[in-house]
Amino acid sequence: MRAAAVSGIIVHEWLQRTGGSENVFEVLARTFPDAARLCLWNDSEGRFTGVEETILARTPLRRSKALALPLMPLVWRHLPAREADWVLCSSHAFAHHARFAGSARDAPKLVYAHTPARYVWEPSLDGRGNGSTARVASAILKPLDRRRAAEATSIAANSRFVAARIARAWDREAEVIYPPVDVAAFAGAQLPLTSADQRVLDDVQEGFLLGVSRFVPYKRLEAVIDAGVAADLPVVLAGAGPDESRLREHALAHPGAVSFVIQPSPALLQALYRRAGALVFPPVEDFGIVPIEAMASGTPVITNAVGGAAESVIDGKSGVHVHDWTRTELRSAVERAAGLSGADCVARARDFDTRVFVDAMRGWVSAHADLHAVA
Repeated sequence: MRAAAVSGIIVHEWLQRTGGSENVFEVLARTFPDAARLCLWNDSEGRFTGVEETILARTPLRRSKALALPLMPLVWRHLPAREADWVLCSSHAFAHHARFAGSARDAPKLVYAHTPARYVWEPSLDGRGNGSTARVASAILKPLDRRRAAEATSIAANSRFVAARIARAWDREAEVIYPPVDVAAFAGAQLPLTSADQRVLDDVQEGFLLGVSRFVPYKRLEAVIDAGVAADLPVVLAGAGPDESRLREHALAHPGAVSFVIQPSPALLQALYRRAGALVFPPVEDFGIVPIEAMASGTPVITNAVGGAAESVIDGKSGVHVHDWTRTELRSAVERAAGLSGADCVARARDFDTRVFVDAMRGWVSAHADLHAVA
């Protein structure tokens, strides 16, 4: 019998400056400060330091995930020799394929799955999987991906919605550990606003419906405008992205009532959440951090009845679930949301606080690493 597991390796796909999976990686690194860390390449602009990179980081492929994709499974299978008692893979593509040489090869491999690669398994939700080349690649990758998932000692999903996808794709059962949200940052004191931020806030009409996300088609921000039309309320869209021109054209259906706030500062975003009558969240997301931020701000959420947000938002308590995004149902949803309690919204958000995630992850890793240590 050897001593209980004391060291580990945290593996992540690639690191960028911002992103939901990067937020999870950051909390994992704080939760297990003695663990080594490795990713395909680190383009976080200094946010993450001391993270080892793979051979792909020394090639031009790091600038194109699409071109690097065919090589990712191969790179993950030929990692250097490392000593470790456990390996934790933060995976939304192929990080769960990771295999080290050395003692780490035989260590329990735990997979925190943001999702099986959507462009492989759910092309209807990710347009990158719809092309003919992508479909051919998916046919090859699916059986390989399923075999690699079978290697995991245990899998945790970031929502029940993703756990169901894991069951379909990988034929594996996954427990659910919701990702961390800094609830205190939105439930606490208002951050100081710059004079520019205050001018933006002053120009926003009262009682508005809020949409927050990148301006890309699958976020369906046009439905936020549709909700404003249905309820005859002003709309604020906060974010940035390539879909802005299309959204501005769609806003012509609600003349003079749609405001665009491009790349709001954290303080301005916090203020917008608090001032909004409701957040409208139309996409089908694996989990969805934005609804938690809104609820932490005391603002109810009108969300799609399908997807991870339908788990975090309690219908009739902290928000409203929408099944059909018709004008009649949207008008009814806005009316129902107006009667909900801000205190109930904040209380629900606290169920997803970072502390809850940290406690769950520590328990999950310890349980499986300790079982392996005495086996």
